[in-house]
Amino acid sequence: MTNEEEKNLEPIDLALRKVWQKILKMYNQTAMSYNMSFSHGMVLLSIDKEGTPSTQLGPRMGLEPTSLSRTLNSMEELGMITRTPDKKDKRVVFVKLTDKGVEYRRMARDEVRKYNEKLYQSIDNGELEVFMKVLNQIYDLTEY
Repeated sequence: MTNEEEKNLEPIDLALRKVWQKILKMYNQTAMSYNMSFSHGMVLLSIDKEGTPSTQLGPRMGLEPTSLSRTLNSMEELGMITRTPDKKDKRVVFVKLTDKGVEYRRMARDEVRKYNEKLYQSIDNGELEVFMKVLNQIYDLTEY
């Protein structure tokens, strides 16, 4: 690759960030119409039917503990979730969906499916396979 070609390439991490920010804005705009946020939707989609220990939610979604705590507090106030200590180990807190949370989860899942269907219809399967392979390689090469 020549120096000129290299100058014209956008940094990969910047390209990923721009795309992710646009997706995030789209999901936040949609979530706002349901009086919730993108983070609420991510939590709703990450909770197992029988409940999930709160310590597992952050790593599943890439959220820091402080952000997760704020989101869970908000969701509890909105009546989407309950938090109950484990009977055997009081240090473990299970997050469970309320009936309202289950309904909001269904709406969040429908929105994610709609967007993914749009992508699958617009992008060739072979290109998507290569894209996912490259994303996984970037993930594997990224250290922190």
